[in-house]
Amino acid sequence: MKAVFLDYASIDTGDLDKARLAAAAPHWDWHDATDPEDILPRIREAQIVVSNKVPLDRETLQQAPELKLICIAATGTDKIDLQSARELGIQVSNVVGYATPAVVQHVFSLLLALTTRLIPYHQDARTGAWQAQGNFCLLNHPISELAGKTLGIVGYGELGRGVAKVAECFGMNVRVAQRPGSGESQPGRLPLHELLPGVDALSLHIPLAENTRNLIGAAELALIRPGAFLINTARGGIVNEQALADSLRAGHLGGAGMDVLSQEPPPDDNPLLAKDIPNLILTPHTAWASREARQRLLEEVATNILAFRDGKSRNCVNCET
Repeated sequence: MKAVFLDYASIDTGDLDKARLAAAAPHWDWHDATDPEDILPRIREAQIVVSNKVPLDRETLQQAPELKLICIAATGTDKIDLQSARELGIQVSNVVGYATPAVVQHVFSLLLALTTRLIPYHQDARTGAWQAQGNFCLLNHPISELAGKTLGIVGYGELGRGVAKVAECFGMNVRVAQRPGSGESQPGRLPLHELLPGVDALSLHIPLAENTRNLIGAAELALIRPGAFLINTARGGIVNEQALADSLRAGHLGGAGMDVLSQEPPPDDNPLLAKDIPNLILTPHTAWASREARQRLLEEVATNILAFRDGKSRNCVNCET
């Protein structure tokens, strides 16, 4: 049984133990990264393929007759043609829950940095603005508290619930949106258009799909109360980036923390990379990337492979229910 890891360097910088994963299949080909033209030659004779972000479409899968298992080294499934894989008899398994502590921590790193104006005050201290004025402290960037504020959460799976738990520790009120695309009323949840006007901060925790692409656009941003914060550690395509840039420039939103963009790495002309956007913190898709989370990810991929070899389906995202 031959296994191929297409983009191992996207997970391991040399600080992880891959022994259990290596032992999960008798033969491995390890690739730090895979360019589009190399995908098919590398998977053509493999029975198991592991991919973090390398796309596998129908045309490619049809030309890999030996392939039986695709392990997504992540939670999101948008890079894999799940329907085609199912039709071709290929099981697709992902990993869930491995990065919850890291992502929750990152959400509040962004939110706290925005509310305390951490970065502007740090810059003031480093550039001499603090030293140049007469008071013992600077008060030139308004600081707000989380206590008593309302946090809206879109996506109430493990990550959303983890964020809600920490928010309550800060004394925040938590409101949850109904599942996007769901026509059924869910007790205790609000339709998005009813949720947005009442939140002081909004945190996104949903996958990217056709019904969530550009879910937060100009109309939705306009509904959010002035001065509120937007945090996105989910997927970049969920937020319309030009609309977000416009809202921040106009001073409607109080700030935004974005760990993800619609194209990664982003092109230089991405609207959110402009130099004149105020109160925007960008991080390069690192919310999930603590060493502990990445090690758990490798262990879970190994467990998925071992379960498959034992004839079991584990974390299958395209199996019949």
